[in-house]
Amino acid sequence: SEARRAVYFTCRMLAVRTYFDNGTIEIQTSGGTMLVTFGLGSPAGSVSGAVWTLTPLDAGTVAASSTGTANKAVIKTSGGLAHLTGLTVGTSGADVILDNLSINSGQNVTLSTATITHAT
Repeated sequence: SEARRAVYFTCRMLAVRTYFDNGTIEIQTSGGTMLVTFGLGSPAGSVSGAVWTLTPLDAGTVAASSTGTANKAVIKTSGGLAHLTGLTVGTSGADVILDNLSINSGQNVTLSTATITHAT
């Protein structure tokens, strides 16, 4: 039933969120150079149905450590394991929304929102 599916998706996403508690969201270039890292708290955001909305620490703004064009995001566990990879990055219509994709070392970068939706 639809109700059972909804409960299933919520439970799965809650488990995923818990797995990434105190982890990081790493923003990378297409070649994999790490540009900026946002820390995640515990819990690592909120879950509503099949959607996990990540909540970065530091009000979502941190200084970049490298220069390049943001192309993808990776979510890592607190132990540094990259288990969610290939996430899209953009200024709209992407998994991870940043204020700017052209990043310079030392520049403040703001992560507006990041959401992961369970495949249906």
